[in-house]
Amino acid sequence: MVTVSSVSVDVVERFRALWRSLEKIGRDEETGGYRRHGWNGADLECREWFAEEAADRDLELRVDGNGNLFAWWGDGDDAVLTGSHLDSVPDGGGYDGPLGVVSALVAVDLLRERGHTPRRPIVVATFAEEEGSRFGLACLGSRLLTGAVDTRRALALTDREGVTLARAIAATGGDPAEVGPDPDLVARFGCFVELHVEQGRALVDLDAAVGVASAIWPHGRWRFDFRGEANHAGTTRMADRHDPMLTFAFTVLAANKEARLSGAHATMGRVHVSPNATNAVPGQVTAWLDARAAEQSTLDQLIGSVTAKATERATRDGTAVAVTAESVTAVVEFDAALRDRLATALGGVPVLPTGAGHDAGVLSAVMPTAMLFVRNPTGVSHAPGEHATDEDCAAGIEALAATLEELACR
Repeated sequence: MVTVSSVSVDVVERFRALWRSLEKIGRDEETGGYRRHGWNGADLECREWFAEEAADRDLELRVDGNGNLFAWWGDGDDAVLTGSHLDSVPDGGGYDGPLGVVSALVAVDLLRERGHTPRRPIVVATFAEEEGSRFGLACLGSRLLTGAVDTRRALALTDREGVTLARAIAATGGDPAEVGPDPDLVARFGCFVELHVEQGRALVDLDAAVGVASAIWPHGRWRFDFRGEANHAGTTRMADRHDPMLTFAFTVLAANKEARLSGAHATMGRVHVSPNATNAVPGQVTAWLDARAAEQSTLDQLIGSVTAKATERATRDGTAVAVTAESVTAVVEFDAALRDRLATALGGVPVLPTGAGHDAGVLSAVMPTAMLFVRNPTGVSHAPGEHATDEDCAAGIEALAATLEELACR
């Protein structure tokens, strides 16, 4: 089994050096969180960093029409794809995504120095807008690449300032006409292995530095539009109000209760209020529900129950509510043969499911896919407290190098 004690000091130092070259890009010095959002300044700087690292390793960098970057070691088909993403949620942690990219680059270094030449190309990828923090649709780059999202719908997506995806791509030198599925490129990949920091504490409880993923819970994002009547906070009698904030507040509590009762997860972490004035009754509240569950039936029941309770409360409040599914992903069962092969090759590391979505979940629909997890001692993710020790990260690199050797070099 890959353990911290089996990792050399050299690999730890290699990880530290490459990690330090990236970690300051897009970090807010006050919060410690990252603001690397699709096609913003920090995201573009991260892309430049990746291009430079690929060039330093004589990897051929190719960019598809969707902003996904691919650094090729070798040429041909049936390539082993690895990597992750470099963007973040607002004020997110540094490890979610970048750890997989940095680990892949160091793993390539190790394989080369150990005398390996891949019989199948090894490709390190950086996928665009995985978090969906700017345009609201998670795994946007991989969804566009595989055709999992309609191109016209994607190009019309807007950020919080009203900028469309098409405009953002054009403003950074891309061509919106090239956005969309690329089946020829997808056909060149034989499998995908994504290394990722664990977003939870399962590996801590199992006392393991590295694990293999079994599945991703079904999950999605739903937009709730609550409409009422804007009015004066000082002159409008309480009995005469049609306040959508009340309906929203009730819905937050209802989602929390229903999730706890069913063993699911429900979060309303983003809200927009109009006119958003201290001395005005709101006229409209828009909020987003993130919901996840181990079983699809549980998730369906949760959404149905929360929607029904919000609708009933709106009737009492004299408001209205509309619910729109913005992105919904069914359960992802990772390729069993690939999963078991990796777990065995790594000496019997733990196999565990996750409630977090990933590009690997999207790519699993078009190629055999697997994931490696690296222990997160805090269990915190999507926040500045997200962490992994350098020694555990080095163990993850050794696990990924062994995986790439197993799949591409033998």
